[in-house]
Amino acid sequence: MKRTVIIDALRSEIVDVPVHVCGWVRSRRGNKNVSFIALNDGSTIKNIQIVADLTKFSEDELKPVTTGACIGATGMLVKSQGAGQAVEIQLTELEVFGTADPEQYPLQKKGLSMEYLRTIAHLRPRTNTFGAVFRIRHNMAMAIHTYFHEHGYFYFHTPLITASDCEGAGQMFQVTTKNLYNLKKDENGQIDYSDDFFGKQAALTVSGQLEGELGAMALGKIYTFGPTFRAENSNTPRHLAEFWMIEPEVAFIDKDDLMDIEEDFIKFCVRWALDHCMDDLEFLNQYVDKGLIERLRSVIDTEFVRLPYTEGINILQEAVKNGKKFEFPCNWGDDLGSEHERYLVEQHFGKPVIMTDYPKDIKAFYMKINEDGKTVQGTDVLFPQIGEIIGGSVREADMQKLQSEIDRRHIPMKDMWWYLDTRRFGAAPHAGFGLGFERLMLFVTGMQNIRDVIPFPRTPKNAEF
Repeated sequence: MKRTVIIDALRSEIVDVPVHVCGWVRSRRGNKNVSFIALNDGSTIKNIQIVADLTKFSEDELKPVTTGACIGATGMLVKSQGAGQAVEIQLTELEVFGTADPEQYPLQKKGLSMEYLRTIAHLRPRTNTFGAVFRIRHNMAMAIHTYFHEHGYFYFHTPLITASDCEGAGQMFQVTTKNLYNLKKDENGQIDYSDDFFGKQAALTVSGQLEGELGAMALGKIYTFGPTFRAENSNTPRHLAEFWMIEPEVAFIDKDDLMDIEEDFIKFCVRWALDHCMDDLEFLNQYVDKGLIERLRSVIDTEFVRLPYTEGINILQEAVKNGKKFEFPCNWGDDLGSEHERYLVEQHFGKPVIMTDYPKDIKAFYMKINEDGKTVQGTDVLFPQIGEIIGGSVREADMQKLQSEIDRRHIPMKDMWWYLDTRRFGAAPHAGFGLGFERLMLFVTGMQNIRDVIPFPRTPKNAEF
C-alpha cells in the first residue's frame, strides 16, 4: 500500500479506510489490553496515534517499538475515541525498519538542554522543538524566494570563493591548495601564491553584495540568497562562522524606496510564517517563547518608525539622564550596540525602527554620503528581541566621490577594478540591503541562540557533523 504522510492522515475527512504510515516512534504506552504508539514522520509537529490490540499483537512483536525506532504501520484510519486527536489508526500490520536501543538512544529523556542537543545535532531534528524550527526555516526560504519572484527580482548567484573581502566586513577563511607544511615564499618572505589553484590569495566570501551590485547594473533588480562565512572568534548567541544571507540590490531607487522595500519584505516573511506555520508557532509559543505569536502579529500590524541616527542618539542620551544604564556609551559617532537598538524598539517606541543617516565613519565606504558631508544614507531595520535584523543603504554611484572615500580610508582596491567599472561605465543610482537569514529565524521562532536555528552550526572550535 502507498504511504500516507502523517500530516495528510491527520487532516483527512475520510475515515474507516485503510492507510499505511511510516515514521519514528515518539513514545509507546498502554495497558494489558492495548498499546498506544505515538508516531511522527517530520511532516508536522503533531503525532498520529497507532492503537495496537494486544489480542492481535504479541509482546515480542511490539518489543522493538521503542522511542526512536523507525516503523511502518498499516491499519484502519478511524475517529479517535480519546482526547487530543481527531483520528487514529487501528493497527493491522507492523513493520520495524530500524530499532533504537533504549539504553543508548540519547533522546529518551524530556527536558534536554539546548547545549546538550547541540552535541547531538545529527539527532536533534527529531525533537519537537527542532522539527518545528527547521520546518519554519524551510517556509522562510520559500517566503523569500516567493516575495522576490513576485516582485520581479532575479535570483543572482554570487561566488562563494572570492579575492575581495567586501570592504572588510569580517575575517575571511582562506581557500588554498598549497601545502601548508611547506609554503613557498618570495624574496620578501611573503607567501607566493603563483603555484596556488587560483594563482592569487582567495577566501570564502563574507558577502555577495558587491557582485550583486554588478547584477543590478544589468538586470535592474536582483537578490542573492546563499551561505557566507566570517572567521571571527565570536562566541555569542548572535554569531556564526557560516550563515545564510539575503542581499537584494535594486537600480533606480532612493532611500525612501529602499525603506519601503525593507518594511514590505520583512512583513511579508512574518505574515508567511503566520499563514503557513501556525502549528509549529503554537508549539514554540507554548514551550519556548510565550509572547512569540503576539510579537509576530504586532510587526505586521504596525508601521515602522523611520528614525535618523542623530535623533536616536538624542533619545538614548535623554534616557541615560533619566537613569537608564547601558553597558556601552551612546555618543554621536558611536556604533550602536544591540542594547541601544533594543531600547529604542522595545521600550521607547514599542515597534520596529528603521534607523537612517548614520555617521559615515562607522559605515562602509560604498554608502552614499549626504549633503552634510558627515552622514550616509544607511537604512538599518531594528527589531524587538534581535536589534539590527537588516542592514541597508543607498550606494554611492558617483565615481569621484566613491574614489575619494576609498582613498580617505586607504582601502586596497587593486583586485576591485571590476567594482569601480560599475561607476565608470553607465553608473546608475541604486540601493540594497542584507538580511542575515538566521537573525530572521531567531525572530520568527523565538529561539534565543543562533546556533539553534541552523541545522549544523559552525562556531569557533566546532565543525562537527
